[in-house]
Amino acid sequence: MRSPRENDAQRTADAVARRSYGKLVAYLAARTRDVTAAEDALSEAFASALAVWPRSGCPANPEAWLMTVARRKLIDVARHQRSGEAVATQLRILVEAPEGPVDTAIPDMRLALMFACAHPAIEEGIHAPLILQAVLGLDAKAIASAFLTSPAAMSKRLVRAKDKIRQAGIPFAIPEREELPARLASVLDAIYAAFAEGWSDPGGMDATRRDLSEEVLFLARLVAELLPEEAEALGLLALMLHAEARRRARRSASGAYISFAVQDLALWDAAMIEEAESLLRRASTLRAIGRYQLEAALQSAHVHRRRTGHGNWEDVVRLYDALLTLAPSPVVAVNRALAIAELHGVKAGLDALDAIAADARLAEYQPYWATRAELMARNGAYSEARHAYEMAVGLERDPAVRQFLLQRCAALPA
Repeated sequence: MRSPRENDAQRTADAVARRSYGKLVAYLAARTRDVTAAEDALSEAFASALAVWPRSGCPANPEAWLMTVARRKLIDVARHQRSGEAVATQLRILVEAPEGPVDTAIPDMRLALMFACAHPAIEEGIHAPLILQAVLGLDAKAIASAFLTSPAAMSKRLVRAKDKIRQAGIPFAIPEREELPARLASVLDAIYAAFAEGWSDPGGMDATRRDLSEEVLFLARLVAELLPEEAEALGLLALMLHAEARRRARRSASGAYISFAVQDLALWDAAMIEEAESLLRRASTLRAIGRYQLEAALQSAHVHRRRTGHGNWEDVVRLYDALLTLAPSPVVAVNRALAIAELHGVKAGLDALDAIAADARLAEYQPYWATRAELMARNGAYSEARHAYEMAVGLERDPAVRQFLLQRCAALPA
Protein backbone atom coordinates (compact mmCIF):
# COMPACT_ATOMS: atom_id res chain seq x y z
CA MET A 1 0.00 0.00 0.00
CA ARG A 2 1.34 3.43 -0.96
CA SER A 3 2.17 6.02 1.66
CA PRO A 4 0.49 9.46 1.54
CA ARG A 5 3.70 10.98 0.15
CA GLU A 6 3.87 8.34 -2.57
CA ASN A 7 0.27 9.04 -3.49
CA ASP A 8 1.01 12.76 -3.61
CA ALA A 9 4.01 12.16 -5.86
CA GLN A 10 1.96 9.97 -8.19
CA ARG A 11 -0.87 12.51 -8.40
CA THR A 12 1.57 15.32 -9.12
CA ALA A 13 3.37 13.30 -11.79
CA ASP A 14 0.05 12.34 -13.42
CA ALA A 15 -1.07 15.97 -13.45
CA VAL A 16 2.19 17.14 -14.99
CA ALA A 17 2.05 14.38 -17.60
CA ARG A 18 -1.42 15.49 -18.64
CA ARG A 19 -0.65 19.21 -18.52
CA SER A 20 2.90 19.47 -19.80
CA TYR A 21 4.11 16.20 -21.39
CA GLY A 22 3.90 17.55 -24.92
CA LYS A 23 5.48 20.85 -23.95
CA LEU A 24 8.47 19.13 -22.36
CA VAL A 25 8.99 16.60 -25.16
CA ALA A 26 8.58 19.29 -27.81
CA TYR A 27 11.19 21.54 -26.22
CA LEU A 28 13.71 18.74 -25.74
CA ALA A 29 13.14 17.31 -29.22
CA ALA A 30 13.29 20.71 -30.89
CA ARG A 31 16.81 21.18 -29.55
CA THR A 32 18.04 17.68 -30.43
CA ARG A 33 15.73 16.81 -33.38
CA ASP A 34 15.48 13.38 -31.82
CA VAL A 35 11.93 12.67 -30.65
CA THR A 36 12.75 9.19 -29.37
CA ALA A 37 15.66 10.41 -27.25
CA ALA A 38 13.51 13.22 -25.83
CA GLU A 39 10.73 10.78 -24.92
CA ASP A 40 13.19 8.35 -23.33
CA ALA A 41 14.86 11.08 -21.30
CA LEU A 42 11.52 12.43 -20.08
CA SER A 43 10.34 8.93 -19.21
CA GLU A 44 13.45 8.41 -17.09
CA ALA A 45 12.88 11.80 -15.47
CA PHE A 46 9.35 10.77 -14.46
CA ALA A 47 10.73 7.50 -13.04
CA SER A 48 13.28 9.49 -11.05
CA ALA A 49 10.53 11.78 -9.79
CA LEU A 50 8.50 8.86 -8.45
CA ALA A 51 11.60 7.64 -6.62
CA VAL A 52 12.75 11.03 -5.27
CA TRP A 53 9.58 13.04 -4.61
CA PRO A 54 8.16 10.69 -1.92
CA ARG A 55 11.37 11.25 0.08
CA SER A 56 12.07 14.92 -0.58
CA GLY A 57 8.58 16.17 -1.29
CA CYS A 58 7.13 17.42 -4.58
CA PRO A 59 8.98 20.47 -5.95
CA ALA A 60 7.25 23.83 -6.27
CA ASN A 61 7.75 23.66 -10.04
CA PRO A 62 7.64 19.97 -11.05
CA GLU A 63 7.91 20.79 -14.77
CA ALA A 64 11.21 22.59 -14.24
CA TRP A 65 12.48 19.70 -12.08
CA LEU A 66 11.60 17.17 -14.79
CA MET A 67 13.12 19.31 -17.52
CA THR A 68 16.39 19.62 -15.64
CA VAL A 69 16.63 15.87 -15.03
CA ALA A 70 15.66 14.99 -18.61
CA ARG A 71 18.18 17.44 -20.04
CA ARG A 72 20.95 15.99 -17.91
CA LYS A 73 20.07 12.51 -19.11
CA LEU A 74 20.28 13.69 -22.71
CA ILE A 75 23.70 15.19 -21.99
CA ASP A 76 24.86 11.85 -20.54
CA VAL A 77 23.61 9.99 -23.61
CA ALA A 78 25.32 12.46 -25.94
CA ARG A 79 28.63 12.09 -24.07
CA HIS A 80 28.58 8.30 -24.11
CA GLN A 81 27.17 7.55 -27.57
CA ARG A 82 28.51 10.23 -29.89
CA SER A 83 31.84 11.75 -30.81
CA GLY A 84 33.50 14.59 -32.67
CA GLU A 85 31.85 17.81 -33.81
CA ALA A 86 28.32 16.37 -33.55
CA VAL A 87 28.61 15.70 -29.83
CA ALA A 88 30.17 19.12 -29.21
CA THR A 89 27.27 20.86 -30.96
CA GLN A 90 24.71 18.69 -29.19
CA LEU A 91 26.25 19.29 -25.77
CA ARG A 92 26.46 23.03 -26.35
CA ILE A 93 22.78 23.19 -27.30
CA LEU A 94 21.74 21.18 -24.25
CA VAL A 95 24.03 22.95 -21.79
CA GLU A 96 22.87 26.38 -22.96
CA ALA A 97 19.19 25.47 -22.50
CA PRO A 98 17.51 27.41 -19.68
CA GLU A 99 16.63 25.69 -16.42
CA GLY A 100 14.07 28.21 -15.17
CA PRO A 101 10.35 27.70 -14.73
CA VAL A 102 8.82 25.99 -17.77
CA ASP A 103 5.94 28.42 -18.16
CA THR A 104 8.20 31.49 -18.38
CA ALA A 105 11.64 30.37 -19.57
CA ILE A 106 10.85 27.58 -22.02
CA PRO A 107 8.99 28.43 -25.23
CA ASP A 108 5.98 26.33 -26.15
CA MET A 109 7.20 24.19 -29.05
CA ARG A 110 4.19 21.86 -29.27
CA LEU A 111 2.84 23.41 -32.46
CA ALA A 112 6.31 23.20 -34.02
CA LEU A 113 6.46 19.52 -33.04
CA MET A 114 3.08 18.91 -34.69
CA PHE A 115 4.33 20.49 -37.90
CA ALA A 116 7.45 18.33 -37.73
CA CYS A 117 5.29 15.23 -37.33
CA ALA A 118 3.21 16.30 -40.35
CA HIS A 119 6.22 16.99 -42.58
CA PRO A 120 5.69 15.83 -46.19
CA ALA A 121 8.81 13.66 -45.93
CA ILE A 122 6.95 11.46 -43.42
CA GLU A 123 4.36 8.93 -44.57
CA GLU A 124 0.98 10.69 -44.49
CA GLY A 125 -0.82 7.79 -42.82
CA ILE A 126 1.36 8.03 -39.71
CA HIS A 127 0.91 11.79 -39.15
CA ALA A 128 -2.02 11.45 -36.74
CA PRO A 129 -0.57 8.56 -34.66
CA LEU A 130 2.81 10.30 -34.48
CA ILE A 131 1.23 13.54 -33.26
CA LEU A 132 -0.78 11.64 -30.67
CA GLN A 133 2.28 9.92 -29.29
CA ALA A 134 4.82 12.73 -29.49
CA VAL A 135 2.55 15.56 -28.35
CA LEU A 136 0.09 13.72 -26.11
CA GLY A 137 2.17 10.82 -24.80
CA LEU A 138 -0.28 8.06 -25.77
CA ASP A 139 1.48 4.72 -26.05
CA ALA A 140 1.60 2.58 -29.18
CA LYS A 141 -0.93 0.09 -27.77
CA ALA A 142 -3.54 2.78 -27.15
CA ILE A 143 -2.95 4.37 -30.54
CA ALA A 144 -3.08 0.98 -32.29
CA SER A 145 -6.42 0.26 -30.67
CA ALA A 146 -7.81 3.59 -31.82
CA PHE A 147 -6.56 3.09 -35.39
CA LEU A 148 -7.54 -0.59 -35.56
CA THR A 149 -4.11 -2.08 -36.09
CA SER A 150 -1.73 -4.24 -34.07
CA PRO A 151 0.49 -2.63 -31.41
CA ALA A 152 3.57 -4.21 -33.01
CA ALA A 153 2.82 -2.78 -36.44
CA MET A 154 1.98 0.65 -35.03
CA SER A 155 5.14 0.68 -32.92
CA LYS A 156 7.32 -0.08 -35.96
CA ARG A 157 5.69 2.69 -38.01
CA LEU A 158 6.14 5.20 -35.19
CA VAL A 159 9.81 4.27 -34.77
CA ARG A 160 10.42 4.68 -38.51
CA ALA A 161 8.72 8.08 -38.52
CA LYS A 162 10.80 9.34 -35.59
CA ASP A 163 13.96 8.06 -37.24
CA LYS A 164 12.97 10.01 -40.36
CA ILE A 165 12.71 13.23 -38.33
CA ARG A 166 16.18 12.66 -36.88
CA GLN A 167 17.93 11.46 -40.04
CA ALA A 168 16.40 14.06 -42.34
CA GLY A 169 16.97 16.87 -39.85
CA ILE A 170 13.35 17.96 -40.14
CA PRO A 171 13.11 21.40 -38.51
CA PHE A 172 10.83 22.03 -35.55
CA ALA A 173 9.28 25.25 -36.76
CA ILE A 174 6.03 26.67 -38.06
CA PRO A 175 6.49 26.84 -41.85
CA GLU A 176 6.81 30.10 -43.74
CA ARG A 177 3.52 31.77 -44.70
CA GLU A 178 3.59 30.45 -48.27
CA GLU A 179 4.18 26.88 -47.03
CA LEU A 180 1.70 27.03 -44.18
CA PRO A 181 -1.57 26.04 -45.92
CA ALA A 182 -0.33 22.64 -47.10
CA ARG A 183 1.43 21.84 -43.83
CA LEU A 184 -1.41 23.16 -41.67
CA ALA A 185 -3.84 21.02 -43.66
CA SER A 186 -1.86 17.92 -42.67
CA VAL A 187 -1.95 18.90 -39.00
CA LEU A 188 -5.69 19.61 -39.09
CA ASP A 189 -6.42 16.41 -41.03
CA ALA A 190 -4.41 14.40 -38.50
CA ILE A 191 -6.33 15.92 -35.60
CA TYR A 192 -9.69 15.31 -37.27
CA ALA A 193 -8.81 11.72 -38.20
CA ALA A 194 -7.94 11.04 -34.57
CA PHE A 195 -11.15 12.73 -33.40
CA ALA A 196 -13.19 10.54 -35.74
CA GLU A 197 -11.68 7.44 -34.14
CA GLY A 198 -12.64 8.64 -30.68
CA TRP A 199 -16.08 9.64 -31.95
CA SER A 200 -16.75 6.03 -32.95
CA ASP A 201 -17.37 5.30 -29.26
CA PRO A 202 -20.28 7.70 -28.68
CA GLY A 203 -21.27 6.18 -25.37
CA GLY A 204 -17.81 6.73 -23.92
CA MET A 205 -17.59 3.09 -22.83
CA ASP A 206 -14.13 2.50 -24.32
CA ALA A 207 -11.64 4.33 -22.08
CA THR A 208 -9.00 4.50 -24.81
CA ARG A 209 -11.30 6.09 -27.35
CA ARG A 210 -12.81 8.40 -24.72
CA ASP A 211 -9.36 9.64 -23.79
CA LEU A 212 -8.53 10.01 -27.46
CA SER A 213 -11.51 12.33 -28.03
CA GLU A 214 -10.52 14.49 -25.08
CA GLU A 215 -6.89 14.69 -26.13
CA VAL A 216 -7.49 15.59 -29.77
CA LEU A 217 -10.00 18.23 -28.72
CA PHE A 218 -7.17 19.68 -26.63
CA LEU A 219 -4.92 19.60 -29.71
CA ALA A 220 -7.50 21.43 -31.81
CA ARG A 221 -7.77 24.10 -29.12
CA LEU A 222 -3.99 24.41 -29.03
CA VAL A 223 -3.75 24.98 -32.79
CA ALA A 224 -6.61 27.50 -32.75
CA GLU A 225 -5.03 29.40 -29.86
CA LEU A 226 -1.55 29.47 -31.37
CA LEU A 227 -2.80 30.30 -34.89
CA PRO A 228 -5.82 32.52 -34.21
CA GLU A 229 -5.72 34.08 -37.70
CA GLU A 230 -6.04 30.72 -39.49
CA ALA A 231 -9.71 30.34 -40.35
CA GLU A 232 -9.55 26.58 -40.92
CA ALA A 233 -8.03 26.00 -37.48
CA LEU A 234 -11.02 27.83 -36.00
CA GLY A 235 -13.38 25.93 -38.28
CA LEU A 236 -12.04 22.54 -37.23
CA LEU A 237 -12.39 23.38 -33.54
CA ALA A 238 -15.95 24.60 -34.17
CA LEU A 239 -16.80 21.37 -36.01
CA MET A 240 -15.41 19.19 -33.21
CA LEU A 241 -17.19 21.19 -30.51
CA HIS A 242 -20.51 20.89 -32.34
CA ALA A 243 -20.05 17.12 -32.54
CA GLU A 244 -18.84 16.74 -28.96
CA ALA A 245 -21.72 18.88 -27.65
CA ARG A 246 -24.21 16.19 -28.67
CA ARG A 247 -22.31 13.17 -27.38
CA ARG A 248 -24.58 12.53 -24.36
CA ALA A 249 -27.69 12.65 -26.55
CA ARG A 250 -26.54 9.97 -29.00
CA ARG A 251 -27.31 7.06 -26.70
CA SER A 252 -30.17 6.20 -24.35
CA ALA A 253 -29.60 5.14 -20.75
CA SER A 254 -29.58 1.53 -21.98
CA GLY A 255 -27.06 2.31 -24.74
CA ALA A 256 -29.50 2.35 -27.67
CA TYR A 257 -28.64 4.54 -30.65
CA ILE A 258 -30.68 7.76 -30.97
CA SER A 259 -30.76 9.51 -34.34
CA PHE A 260 -30.13 13.24 -34.56
CA ALA A 261 -33.73 14.01 -35.47
CA VAL A 262 -35.10 12.76 -32.14
CA GLN A 263 -32.27 13.56 -29.72
CA ASP A 264 -33.17 15.27 -26.44
CA LEU A 265 -32.04 18.88 -26.84
CA ALA A 266 -31.70 19.20 -23.08
CA LEU A 267 -28.76 16.78 -23.26
CA TRP A 268 -26.85 18.95 -25.72
CA ASP A 269 -24.02 20.98 -24.21
CA ALA A 270 -25.21 24.55 -24.81
CA ALA A 271 -21.90 26.12 -23.78
CA MET A 272 -19.97 24.03 -26.32
CA ILE A 273 -22.44 24.92 -29.06
CA GLU A 274 -22.16 28.63 -28.27
CA GLU A 275 -18.36 28.39 -28.31
CA ALA A 276 -18.54 26.66 -31.70
CA GLU A 277 -20.81 29.41 -33.05
CA SER A 278 -18.44 32.10 -31.77
CA LEU A 279 -15.49 30.40 -33.48
CA LEU A 280 -17.43 30.23 -36.75
CA ARG A 281 -18.22 33.92 -36.57
CA ARG A 282 -14.54 34.71 -35.98
CA ALA A 283 -13.51 32.47 -38.89
CA SER A 284 -15.96 34.20 -41.23
CA THR A 285 -14.27 37.56 -40.63
CA LEU A 286 -10.98 36.15 -41.94
CA ARG A 287 -12.48 35.59 -45.43
CA ALA A 288 -10.62 32.36 -46.15
CA ILE A 289 -13.30 29.70 -46.57
CA GLY A 290 -12.31 26.04 -46.25
CA ARG A 291 -13.59 22.53 -45.77
CA TYR A 292 -13.75 22.54 -41.97
CA GLN A 293 -15.59 25.83 -41.83
CA LEU A 294 -18.20 24.50 -44.25
CA GLU A 295 -18.60 21.28 -42.27
CA ALA A 296 -18.96 23.28 -39.06
CA ALA A 297 -21.49 25.55 -40.76
CA LEU A 298 -23.50 22.45 -41.72
CA GLN A 299 -23.48 21.29 -38.11
CA SER A 300 -24.61 24.76 -37.08
CA ALA A 301 -27.46 24.68 -39.61
CA HIS A 302 -28.68 21.27 -38.40
CA VAL A 303 -28.56 22.41 -34.78
CA HIS A 304 -30.47 25.62 -35.64
CA ARG A 305 -33.20 23.63 -37.39
CA ARG A 306 -33.71 21.32 -34.40
CA ARG A 307 -33.69 24.18 -31.92
CA THR A 308 -36.10 26.44 -33.82
CA GLY A 309 -38.19 23.97 -35.79
CA HIS A 310 -37.71 26.11 -38.91
CA GLY A 311 -36.81 24.25 -42.08
CA ASN A 312 -33.51 25.39 -43.59
CA TRP A 313 -32.85 22.64 -46.10
CA GLU A 314 -32.19 25.11 -48.91
CA ASP A 315 -29.29 26.56 -46.91
CA VAL A 316 -28.07 23.05 -46.07
CA VAL A 317 -28.06 21.99 -49.73
CA ARG A 318 -26.15 25.14 -50.69
CA LEU A 319 -23.52 24.35 -48.05
CA TYR A 320 -23.21 20.78 -49.32
CA ASP A 321 -22.86 22.09 -52.88
CA ALA A 322 -20.01 24.35 -51.76
CA LEU A 323 -18.36 21.53 -49.80
CA LEU A 324 -18.67 19.12 -52.71
CA THR A 325 -16.92 21.67 -54.95
CA LEU A 326 -14.17 22.41 -52.43
CA ALA A 327 -13.59 18.90 -51.02
CA PRO A 328 -15.43 16.28 -53.10
CA SER A 329 -15.98 12.95 -51.37
CA PRO A 330 -18.60 10.18 -51.29
CA VAL A 331 -19.39 11.16 -47.69
CA VAL A 332 -20.41 14.66 -48.75
CA ALA A 333 -22.29 13.37 -51.79
CA VAL A 334 -24.39 10.96 -49.72
CA ASN A 335 -25.28 13.61 -47.16
CA ARG A 336 -26.14 16.04 -49.95
CA ALA A 337 -28.52 13.48 -51.48
CA LEU A 338 -30.34 13.15 -48.17
CA ALA A 339 -30.65 16.94 -47.90
CA ILE A 340 -31.96 17.14 -51.49
CA ALA A 341 -34.63 14.58 -50.58
CA GLU A 342 -35.76 16.82 -47.73
CA LEU A 343 -35.84 19.89 -49.98
CA HIS A 344 -37.11 18.54 -53.31
CA GLY A 345 -38.66 15.17 -52.45
CA VAL A 346 -37.64 11.54 -52.23
CA LYS A 347 -37.29 10.99 -55.99
CA ALA A 348 -34.83 13.87 -56.29
CA GLY A 349 -32.81 12.42 -53.42
CA LEU A 350 -32.73 8.97 -55.02
CA ASP A 351 -31.68 10.53 -58.33
CA ALA A 352 -28.79 12.23 -56.52
CA LEU A 353 -27.78 8.89 -55.00
CA ASP A 354 -28.02 7.14 -58.37
CA ALA A 355 -25.74 9.81 -59.85
CA ILE A 356 -22.90 8.74 -57.55
CA ALA A 357 -23.65 4.99 -57.40
CA ALA A 358 -20.80 4.16 -59.79
CA ASP A 359 -18.23 5.24 -57.18
CA ALA A 360 -16.69 1.94 -56.07
CA ARG A 361 -15.99 3.32 -52.59
CA LEU A 362 -19.72 3.41 -51.85
CA ALA A 363 -20.04 -0.37 -52.02
CA GLU A 364 -18.59 -0.65 -48.51
CA TYR A 365 -19.78 2.68 -47.13
CA GLN A 366 -22.50 2.04 -44.55
CA PRO A 367 -24.16 5.51 -44.64
CA TYR A 368 -24.73 5.12 -48.39
CA TRP A 369 -26.75 1.97 -47.88
CA ALA A 370 -28.56 3.34 -44.81
CA THR A 371 -29.50 6.49 -46.75
CA ARG A 372 -30.62 4.46 -49.74
CA ALA A 373 -32.72 2.23 -47.49
CA GLU A 374 -34.38 5.24 -45.84
CA LEU A 375 -35.24 6.89 -49.16
CA MET A 376 -36.45 3.63 -50.74
CA ALA A 377 -38.70 3.03 -47.75
CA ARG A 378 -40.15 6.54 -48.07
CA ASN A 379 -40.73 5.87 -51.75
CA GLY A 380 -42.62 2.64 -51.04
CA ALA A 381 -39.92 0.42 -52.58
CA TYR A 382 -39.84 -1.89 -49.58
CA SER A 383 -37.99 -4.80 -51.17
CA GLU A 384 -35.16 -2.52 -52.30
CA ALA A 385 -35.18 -0.82 -48.91
CA ARG A 386 -34.89 -4.16 -47.14
CA HIS A 387 -31.90 -5.14 -49.26
CA ALA A 388 -30.20 -1.80 -48.59
CA TYR A 389 -30.81 -2.13 -44.84
CA GLU A 390 -29.25 -5.60 -44.91
CA MET A 391 -26.19 -4.19 -46.64
CA ALA A 392 -25.94 -1.37 -44.08
CA VAL A 393 -26.27 -3.80 -41.16
CA GLY A 394 -23.50 -5.97 -42.56
CA LEU A 395 -21.14 -3.01 -42.85
CA GLU A 396 -21.85 -1.44 -39.45
CA ARG A 397 -19.37 -2.08 -36.59
CA ASP A 398 -21.33 -0.40 -33.79
CA PRO A 399 -23.77 -2.92 -32.22
CA ALA A 400 -26.19 -0.15 -31.17
CA VAL A 401 -26.39 1.27 -34.70
CA ARG A 402 -26.74 -2.25 -36.10
CA GLN A 403 -29.71 -2.82 -33.80
CA PHE A 404 -31.24 0.48 -34.87
CA LEU A 405 -30.94 -0.47 -38.55
CA LEU A 406 -32.40 -3.94 -37.89
CA GLN A 407 -35.39 -2.34 -36.18
CA ARG A 408 -35.94 0.02 -39.12
CA CYS A 409 -35.75 -2.92 -41.51
CA ALA A 410 -38.16 -5.02 -39.41
CA ALA A 411 -40.66 -2.15 -39.39
CA LEU A 412 -40.97 -2.18 -43.21
CA PRO A 413 -44.33 -3.41 -44.55
CA ALA A 414 -44.24 -6.96 -45.83
